[in-house]
Amino acid sequence: MLPRCSVRTIAAAFAATTVTIATVFFAASLGAPAAWAHHGWSEYDAKNELNLTGTIVESKYQNPHATVKLKAGDKVWFAWLAPVSRMEARGMNGDMVKVGATVTLIGYPSTTKKDELRVERIVVNGKSTELR
Repeated sequence: MLPRCSVRTIAAAFAATTVTIATVFFAASLGAPAAWAHHGWSEYDAKNELNLTGTIVESKYQNPHATVKLKAGDKVWFAWLAPVSRMEARGMNGDMVKVGATVTLIGYPSTTKKDELRVERIVVNGKSTELR
């Protein structure tokens, strides 16, 4: 025999389930823009590796990724480096990518943003560091 349930009990269970599902979807949607922005590496041309040497004119050594602006020739390139923790684990620090430093960036140009680079390796003072 099945247990007897009132309409009120069934309605309360349905409402609780609906609220739980809505909460899960809402919480998941909060992280979606950050994940999309953070993992958009497909817009870089991995078949066209660039090797740029120049002077850092702007540096942000912070998470989620360190970035620099590099003056190479007559262009200024915006470059995405690695997360700070990864750079430090591989022997780098903020002083190595400070304004005025001369570095070589090896990476892939953006297919959508002019003069933007996703850096795979960086050479500072003759030392090459893999960033990916």
